[in-house]
Amino acid sequence: MLGNRYILDSLGCFILLLLKLLLAIKFRVCGNLLQVNFVDLFLIHLMYSCKHCAIVAPNAAFYRFTQQSLPACKPVLTPTWVISVFLLMGIIFIPVGLLVLHASHSVAEIVYRYDTECVPASYKNNMVAYIKDSSVPKLCSFSIKVNKTMKAPIYIYYQLDNYYQNHRRYVKSRSDKQLVHGLAYNDTSSCKPLQSHNGLPIVPCGLIAWSLFNDTYKFVLGKSELKVNRKNIAWESDREHKFGKHVYPFNFQNGSLIGGGNLDPNIPLSDHEDLIVWMRTAALPSFRKLYGRIEEDLHADDVLAIKLMNNYNTYSFGGTKKLVISTSSWLGGRNDFLGCAYIFVGSSSLLVSIFFTLLHMKSRPFREINFSSRNKSSSTD
Repeated sequence: MLGNRYILDSLGCFILLLLKLLLAIKFRVCGNLLQVNFVDLFLIHLMYSCKHCAIVAPNAAFYRFTQQSLPACKPVLTPTWVISVFLLMGIIFIPVGLLVLHASHSVAEIVYRYDTECVPASYKNNMVAYIKDSSVPKLCSFSIKVNKTMKAPIYIYYQLDNYYQNHRRYVKSRSDKQLVHGLAYNDTSSCKPLQSHNGLPIVPCGLIAWSLFNDTYKFVLGKSELKVNRKNIAWESDREHKFGKHVYPFNFQNGSLIGGGNLDPNIPLSDHEDLIVWMRTAALPSFRKLYGRIEEDLHADDVLAIKLMNNYNTYSFGGTKKLVISTSSWLGGRNDFLGCAYIFVGSSSLLVSIFFTLLHMKSRPFREINFSSRNKSSSTD
């Protein structure tokens, strides 16, 4: 009963505080007390007739909360605390950074740039003409030596540099609803300038799908061709929810200007995983996208013969193409930045703790003084 009464009293006081605020606002707006009507007088009578608010509120938690008098933690940053914190950060961050660097260096990775190597000698001075001439064969072959044992699964990426997928017009040129519903969704104005051709809609529409990467790779070890698994290379959430299982390519790459790869009109968009990977645009101008996986181990000193079709045009804008063959660790692919960042922060913290320690020792007197005993002696005198 007392608890319910306390709640009701606190609620009543809160309502009366709101009434006081409303009256104060009205007095300020009107500027004249004579303009107060009967309702205002009744509210004033209610406020001044409430006797229990002045008794309950000061002794309640509500009063302490409104007056900001609740207990709070106010730590005092003494030199000992500051030095200990920085020292602890250094002790923790440096081993973590070394562990992350070790995991990164345990990844076996091969990076090979092929965009210039695959251009015939007669077209070295005019690579754009080479890539646009359909009569010139685009088949390219080269060999790569494996320097370190690579355990399956081995991931195959294509890397593009100086390719701005984050351009505002490029990123907006797509229709997410059309990717799910297909021809049933008619509003494709966001796909400009590639939303239709010859009066018929394009599925999938937009610049992103139109510029689909279409270089292909084959890998031969000895006399046998390695199988490249191109399934499950896209996010499961994208396959299940963002690309329709009953949506098929329609009127795609039928214009006079061909941007990239074509799509099989008999396969739904949810099964075109190369398209799904490509449609997840990159934030930086240099990026890698997953092409497939090799499910066999590669041993040191193995010679891997690679046959590729150099179809994708990066010569028009000065871009580069690279083939990346990599394993993975518990942290993912090879990336030294995270480990170096941990080591840098840990080393900086250690240096700061050493500097503060020397500064603190220099500023302290040679002999400790017991101020409490000194104060007692002075008080007795």
